[in-house]
Order: sequence, then C-alpha cells, then structure tokens
Amino acid sequence: MSLDLGIWTIVSLVVGLLVTIPSIMGFFGKNKFDVKGKTVLLTGASEGMGRSVAIQLSKKGANVIIVARNVGKLEEALVAVKVGCPLHGKATKLTTVTQAAAADPSSQRFQYISADLAEENGSGRVIAEAIAWNNGQAPDVVWCIAGAAYPSLFLETSRSIKRQQMDINYWSCADMAQAILSEWLAPGALISGPPKHLIFTSSVAAFYPIAGYASYGPAKAAMRCLSDSLAQELLLYGDNVKIHTVFPGTIDSPGLVNENKVKPDITHILEESDSGLSPDAMAAGSIKGLENGEYLITVGFLGQIMRAACWGCSPRNNWVWDTFLAWIVAIVWFFVPMDMDSKVRAYGKKHGHPSTYPKKV
Repeated sequence: MSLDLGIWTIVSLVVGLLVTIPSIMGFFGKNKFDVKGKTVLLTGASEGMGRSVAIQLSKKGANVIIVARNVGKLEEALVAVKVGCPLHGKATKLTTVTQAAAADPSSQRFQYISADLAEENGSGRVIAEAIAWNNGQAPDVVWCIAGAAYPSLFLETSRSIKRQQMDINYWSCADMAQAILSEWLAPGALISGPPKHLIFTSSVAAFYPIAGYASYGPAKAAMRCLSDSLAQELLLYGDNVKIHTVFPGTIDSPGLVNENKVKPDITHILEESDSGLSPDAMAAGSIKGLENGEYLITVGFLGQIMRAACWGCSPRNNWVWDTFLAWIVAIVWFFVPMDMDSKVRAYGKKHGHPSTYPKKV
C-alpha cells in the first residue's frame, strides 16, 4: 500500500513538529532557574504580576525580598508570600485566591523594603539593605518588575509625564542593574557555582508600540536595548551572570485599571484583540521561560508572534523555532500594520482633529 501525502499535509506535519519543539525541550530540559534556597529580590511586588511572581517563587522554595513604595500593600503582600491568601470571597480578574505560599516557612525567609526606585540612589539603598538582611550576601536573583504606563496621545502628554515614564520604566531598571552588577561583578566576587540572574520586565509595546504609547513604548524598548548590550558585555566577566527580559502583554491588574482611566479610545480599539492574562498566568509563563533558559521571554502565542517580527540581532531562545516563526511572521506582518493603520485613519476621519477629543483625567 502506497502512502501519498499531499504537500499541505507535509507542511502541516513540519509546522506541527516545529511548534512542539520548544515545549518538548522545556519538558525534558534541566531547570535553568532553580530558586530553592536562593534569595530573590523583586521590585514592584506589592500587587499585580510582581506579587504573583513573589508567591510562586516562594512556593518553589526561594527566600523573597519584595520592594515597592506603599508600606501597607507591602505588608499585605508579604503575608500572602509567606502563608498564602485567605480563602474567602470569589477570585476575580484583579484578585486571585491562593491556597498556599511558602514551600517551607520554617526555613525560608521573607522581607519587604519600601523604596521609590525613581529617586536618585533608590536602587543602591535597596541593594544595601538587602545585603544587610541577607547576612552580608547579595541576592542571587534580581527581577525588575516595577513599572507603569500612562497611555495618552503624544501632543497631549506633558513633558513631566514623558520624563516620568522613562524614570519609572527605564531608569529604575538601569539603576538597579548598576547597583546589583557592581556587587556581583566586583573583583574577587565572581566565583563558580549557580549563576546569578538579572531579569528586566519590558512589554510587548517594545516590539510594536501602537498609538497612545509614544511615551511608554520607548522606555520599554530602551530596556530591551540595555538587555542586549549587557548580555554581550557581561561575557567580559565570565558566564556566571545571566540576563533575561520578559515582555508581558495586557495584564488584568490594578495597574490596568489605572491605565484605562486615561487611555485614548483609539488605543482601546487597537488593543481589542489582546484579551489579557491574569497576574498569576503571566507570572507562571514568565517563570517557565526562565526555567527553560530563555533570554527574551513572551507569554502566549500573540507575544511570540510580536517577538518573531522583531528579533533583530538579539540572541535567540530556540534557533529552529524562532527562525521559522520569523519567516512566517515576515509575510504576515506585511498585512498587520496595514490593518492597524486603517483603523487609526478611520477613527481620525470619524472624530476629527485630536485636539477636539474629550479629555481624560
């Protein structure tokens, strides 16, 4: 009996195989982000994705330091990181019911530090306090999650807000990188053993910044540029410090509620295909990418597509899959901007000059 496979059947089999390669490698590969017994410092961890990351790493046996400005929120988050959230009420998109937290509360340690990382030397103070609390040792992992978006039309955005977006989203991460790398890479500090991890949290807006993100998108794109440069520069010091950058999409969090209060209507229209993920789902997907040893990490297929369109010279996670998807997206992406641009033009024709749009406060 002969087996006559059509060309599309063969193509489908090849595509299916390529799609499963990353999952197969992650399933059988070694965990490259084992935090058990390690000290992890997380910025922006009093709510949203940061809080979820803290809880999930606590479950994996990490000693956790959470950083944010609001002491009250930090105290509540630290309880959740230690013992889990109380099981009452119903979980919503903004609050998730969690049964357990720390893997071994008797041996794990937890702390919070209140700080404004946009302030000069705010990051240096945080690292100094973390080292003092951690028995004179620098944290093994630093994950910069703190950030905020103020979506608005460019000409309606004040210069102070534009600069604030850079301070909160880019400079807080660059300053934190300076502070922790000065400890990890000091002469005599580099030793063999488990690698250190410095993780930035950018946004898919760094791949494709749509209308309304002209102040936010550049700050997140700058983080990717910093990440690429550091990933190469740190090779001068050996191979014991790993750089990663996470690119979340929409997260159903308190931050999103605040964004939507000022977000232009056209931005809502352009984002309608991104339904968003819960903080727990975004945290879990990001941690999985780290455990797989990925460099640029996205969560969900939409994020993968946007990353595939913008790899540039960044190191690939998986050369076979990433190259194949980039080929496909190079064709598809010809049509995506055309569709998005047509929506913007149609909105402009319907509603007139942007100066006449209702102001959002």
